[in-house]
Amino acid sequence: MKKAVNILVVLLIAQSVFAQSNYQPTKENLEARQEFQNDKFGMFIHWGVYSILGDAEWVMTNQNIKVNRYELLPSFFNPIDFDAKKIVKLAKDAGMKYITITTKHHDGFAMYHSKVSKYNIVDNTPFKRDIFRELEQECENQGIKLYAYYSQLDWHHKDYFPRGYTGNGVGRPESGDWENYLKYQDAQIKELAENYNIAGFWFDGFWDVLKEKGRTPETRKAGEDRWKIEQTYKMIHDVNPKLLIGNNHHLAPFEGEDFQMFEKDLPGKNTTGFGGLSIGDLPLETCETINHSWGFNLQDDKHKSVNALIKYVIKAAGNNANFLLNVGPMPNGEIQKEHIMRLKAVGAWLKKNGETIYGTRGGIIPATDNYVSTQKNKILYLHVLNNKIEKLNIDDFKERIKKVVLFEDKSRVKFNLKKGQLVINLPEFDKNTVDTIIEITLR
Repeated sequence: MKKAVNILVVLLIAQSVFAQSNYQPTKENLEARQEFQNDKFGMFIHWGVYSILGDAEWVMTNQNIKVNRYELLPSFFNPIDFDAKKIVKLAKDAGMKYITITTKHHDGFAMYHSKVSKYNIVDNTPFKRDIFRELEQECENQGIKLYAYYSQLDWHHKDYFPRGYTGNGVGRPESGDWENYLKYQDAQIKELAENYNIAGFWFDGFWDVLKEKGRTPETRKAGEDRWKIEQTYKMIHDVNPKLLIGNNHHLAPFEGEDFQMFEKDLPGKNTTGFGGLSIGDLPLETCETINHSWGFNLQDDKHKSVNALIKYVIKAAGNNANFLLNVGPMPNGEIQKEHIMRLKAVGAWLKKNGETIYGTRGGIIPATDNYVSTQKNKILYLHVLNNKIEKLNIDDFKERIKKVVLFEDKSRVKFNLKKGQLVINLPEFDKNTVDTIIEITLR
């Protein structure tokens, strides 16, 4: 029985690999992927009417708020302090090269002027402004790329049926037309692709319809059939083949996707329980929060330290991935001062050391808990993250070395390379240093 199951798995994986080859990205798309990898650092924004309740973005389902009661929130959502110019400038000050914002989260409320549904920020709030349009214009003005997060999961729409495993206590009718919901979803996605100057899409919620949370070939196929993602992805690339597509489904990439993402984990890690995915050939991105919450949470004051966030930027780059760092604006549209301070501090570090991050790829020295490496052509940057280490012993180093210096002041660093073992004697440095960068020039 076990052998038969293994054969089935191999066949399904083989079919998946074959299917992937059917999507042929255009030259423009491949160039956009390279730009995405070069950018390395972005701002994630989770913001919606749920911010009023101060209990993060899952409050509707976590508190089982009925649809007709939740629909009261937009009527007093009036974020008068929202300033797209300030937010985009903050992203730039933090050293970020792109912004990904929730155009529609799981609650179904559109944070842009959707023509498909009046359940949106322009038609259904006293604010009556398209914040996505304002961000689009400011991103253009300040040279930042803009991505659209879109939730496939919808706790509000009456045709989201059969149900998944979330949002079952919000009072939707126990019936619905799934095909009609997919038409609704694709119509909103199409209007975002056609009417806004965006760089791509960040999808979420695919996982909701899977009865089993495991990543078996059967659940993968069931999810693909249910969502019909191939037609959605084709529609996007038909509108603009340059648009990049990523999906937070916690599965191996599907045909038509242009980057692979990892939620709250570095590529291949599994501290969350839904990580541990095999790493494919697509560009990579990992996303994380500054505190524990994505959306604004009044009681969440567990903010990560500046050093921890800088190390996450470095570790992501050393694992050949971008880092997408989240903020959850408050109901008035402002970002918490604790988050602003941390973002600016990360930006100050990047202003000094960004050469070792931007435009790099994961280096030839494999990442460990103590150090990671990034690389541009013949320049290898070894980021030492453990400030207690005095000597590095790196095995199986097959390249020839021209010189080794400290990145900060270009002073020479003693090293020995013999029979594939590289030994680097680290100079004394400030023990409070978050990262000692060794610059290795290869021959």
